[in-house]
Amino acid sequence: MSMDGVDAFLEMQAAERGAALNTLHAYGRDLADLAAVLHAGGLTARTAGENDLRTYLSGLARQGLAARTQARRLSCLKQYFLFLAREGLRPDNPAALLEAPRLDTPLPRFLSEGEVTDLLAACIPEPDATPARRRRLLLARAALEILYASGLRISELLALPRRALDAAPGMMLVRGKGGRERMVPMSARARAAARALMDVDAGRKSPFLFPGRGAARPMTRQGFDRILHDAALRAGLDPARLSPHVLRHSFATHLLAHGADLRALQVLLGHADIATTQIYTHVMLDRLRDAVAAHHPLSHAGEQAAG
Repeated sequence: MSMDGVDAFLEMQAAERGAALNTLHAYGRDLADLAAVLHAGGLTARTAGENDLRTYLSGLARQGLAARTQARRLSCLKQYFLFLAREGLRPDNPAALLEAPRLDTPLPRFLSEGEVTDLLAACIPEPDATPARRRRLLLARAALEILYASGLRISELLALPRRALDAAPGMMLVRGKGGRERMVPMSARARAAARALMDVDAGRKSPFLFPGRGAARPMTRQGFDRILHDAALRAGLDPARLSPHVLRHSFATHLLAHGADLRALQVLLGHADIATTQIYTHVMLDRLRDAVAAHHPLSHAGEQAAG
């Protein structure tokens, strides 16, 4: 193990937490930057204290780094110093009480339920559609039904193998970030749309549910964006408002609006941390406010008194 434990920390992130390669590279760069700053002050990760780390973080702000980048650096530091303490490489965790900068988190954009219905209806092939046009619309409908029924990331959708439909009835096996697998719901409508596409693609002999131009590879993100653009126009929607992530947000927002639990939504979305899922609490707050207004015995007291 290296003196500062960085290599062992990155190995732990990969082996135990399934961190993606890009995440490991980012952590490596963040810790190398920290080590350089500490070294300039005659310190190391094993001798730095809480105030030293606060000074380092203040330096990031003075450099003009965005609050989100600062927060990511702090997250890396917290995990790293906790690892050092647990491994006995230092007696304490100087990052334990450090706080992230405030983030102005924009609310996720999403479609209304009516707009989703219009979008799906726009992907039903016309009776006189050419074979190529029919396949393109069947592909669009299958993809949109699955995205809206399961909240998949676009990378997860395009990587789906044909055998993904072989899971338990009503479910689908998905490989997400870091190689983590999870079971997600597969509505009867989504399954039927996927089967219709598979029937049309039977001769392609592709292992993927959404094959690309070459059967051996999945469809590219760019290819799917073009299909999504066409679907938006057919439904009378502004294509700029539609993206795979907007559909993922629509899935989450509509579930919460109909009473789903935030923790269950975390599992469905494949979020490793509940904090990521909490961007949707605006929906829950609206629902709670409406519930109090409608059902609390004193909610209409002022109106009655005024009357």
